[in-house]
Amino acid sequence: MTDQTRPLRVAIVGAGPAGIYAADALMKSDAEVSIDLFERMPAPFGLIRYGVAPDHPRIKGIITALHKVLDKDAVRLLGNIDYGTDITLEDLRSFYDAVIFSTGANADRALDIPGIGLDGSYGAADFVSWYDGHPDVPRTWPLEAEKVAVLGVGNVALDVARVLAKTGDELLPTEIPANVYEGLKSNKAVEVHVFGRRGPAQAKFTPLELRELDHSPNIEVIVDPEDIDYDEGSEAARRASKQVDMVANTLQDWAIRDQGDRPHKLFLHFFESPHEILGEDGKVVGLRTERTELDGTGNVRGTGKFNDWDVQAVYRAVGYLSQNIPSIPFDDQAGTVPNEAGRVLRDPSPAPDGDEGRYVPATYVTGWIKRGPVGLIGHTKGDANETIACLLEDAPHFTEPANPSPDAVIELLEGRGVPYTTWQGWYRLDAHERSLGEPEGRERIKVVEREDMLRASEPHKA
Repeated sequence: MTDQTRPLRVAIVGAGPAGIYAADALMKSDAEVSIDLFERMPAPFGLIRYGVAPDHPRIKGIITALHKVLDKDAVRLLGNIDYGTDITLEDLRSFYDAVIFSTGANADRALDIPGIGLDGSYGAADFVSWYDGHPDVPRTWPLEAEKVAVLGVGNVALDVARVLAKTGDELLPTEIPANVYEGLKSNKAVEVHVFGRRGPAQAKFTPLELRELDHSPNIEVIVDPEDIDYDEGSEAARRASKQVDMVANTLQDWAIRDQGDRPHKLFLHFFESPHEILGEDGKVVGLRTERTELDGTGNVRGTGKFNDWDVQAVYRAVGYLSQNIPSIPFDDQAGTVPNEAGRVLRDPSPAPDGDEGRYVPATYVTGWIKRGPVGLIGHTKGDANETIACLLEDAPHFTEPANPSPDAVIELLEGRGVPYTTWQGWYRLDAHERSLGEPEGRERIKVVEREDMLRASEPHKA
């Protein structure tokens, strides 16, 4: 049983929005808590820092709310720590009453079509990591293609298409680092084609993200009037969701307007299912799609008619995938940790209600590792609340950790020579990035190299 004379000690692995929302939910409960957030990167905020396009300052404004959580005395940030290498689950169990995993999803879901491995075929997640200045990816990106295909009709596909279609100078006022600006400045793309397997009513864009495409003075957004088609299922989807209807209306407006003369063309294609990436000499030279049609329910079927598109690069934005977490069960196909309401399952197969042996003791998940990479950032709040409710319900039955002192984990990290970063260190890195941007009239310039981030945030550990 947990010692009730001290705060409940909780470790959260992953300091992105999901992990920070979980910390917030814990602190808003009646329980007295002491929380450590472990983060693999030297800086916090996860997807906000390394997964959101740099020309989305509105979304990055979420950081302001996350800041308020990390400013609380009950929470401590320990960054630049690789779970499974620098610290293990066994270590965490010796210091904490419970462990929550909120590691998100940062890999590309596979797309099994011929030609996917050709030179010039890329995953969207890798490209996003490059333009967001992730320290663990190459510093250059091949941008030689004049015509580019993006597969997928979600917001990530829009981000990738927009960044490819904009000019480097358009993106210069953002926080992009110098290597990204130099790469985008030499980008040769003048046509970007976005492909969706289904129709406008099934697109996963959010209305605001979609309309932003048309705000660039350099991007002409083009929709084929023949792609504006709805069946009974599509009309029902429009009636059921204001957002779906707004997206459909925007696409309809673009389909019927006269084409302008902005220099870069961005085509939104619907009812085109990727069939094969065409190649010559190991390189992408085209994309073959199968034309689809609605079947009455909002789903589609193939027509047997194929179209070939002249493109020299293909980006797949068909979903993110979480990566395996050492020492706990993992569903490789779903890319999630098997769980019930956030409690990690030993065995995902059904068992009688009340069988406590089916759960991994005091181990929880929240965010995309819990439910898959779907929904907007704010949706992880509901995930966090559900998981924390389960944790607090289980708390009276937790096994006492061997050493719950907050100093114990610090002694372990220092003994292993792990150069961990802190919340105070983030303030120093934040000030440094802002100072880099100030001479150019920019809010900040993001630091890319891990060593440089460490030097700015924790100079004595660099």
